[in-house]
Amino acid sequence: MISVLAQERLLGAALGSALTAVVVFENRRNIYKTISENNAKFDNHSQVKRPIFETKSFEVAHLWNKAVHKTFGTVIASLSSRGW
Repeated sequence: MISVLAQERLLGAALGSALTAVVVFENRRNIYKTISENNAKFDNHSQVKRPIFETKSFEVAHLWNKAVHKTFGTVIASLSSRGW
């Protein structure tokens, strides 16, 4: 059996965690709402917005593939030769 003191501590920890989660959620919601409102105020419809990493994504993927191939190329070749 868990003692009454341990039960009170567990209940306090659970309630504290729940309260903290609610406060964090509300703060984040307010921040995102404020950002959204500010973007709507200053949004210039004459400019077309592009994603920041639109042109870089393929380049990053290519560099990643080259790095993986260079790092693990010999291991992959050795496993392939053994029929794995």
